[in-house]
Amino acid sequence: ALGDIDHLRQSITDILTTPIGSRVMRRDYGSRLYQLVDAPMNRSTLMDIYAATAEAIARWEPRFRVQRVLASSAAPGSVTLDIQGEYLPDGRAITIDGITV
Repeated sequence: ALGDIDHLRQSITDILTTPIGSRVMRRDYGSRLYQLVDAPMNRSTLMDIYAATAEAIARWEPRFRVQRVLASSAAPGSVTLDIQGEYLPDGRAITIDGITV
């Protein structure tokens, strides 16, 4: 069984790697990232990726407040994200890094 930060990391990874519409009984679960990773990697696309990440986490993960999203690597078809924020159960600042979509 995972606890605290490890469980949070698993949950955020699941949210971000699940395309909206792919869950049978919860069609609105997931993120828009799969619509964006194949777009040309430019500033506009990266801003959309950051917004889609923050939007999905704010909606589906009540234990975490996003403060910053950064792409540590980005190429057409793949992006790796580092997400900084606050772990709300204890107010600790944490970074969830290396999430690849």
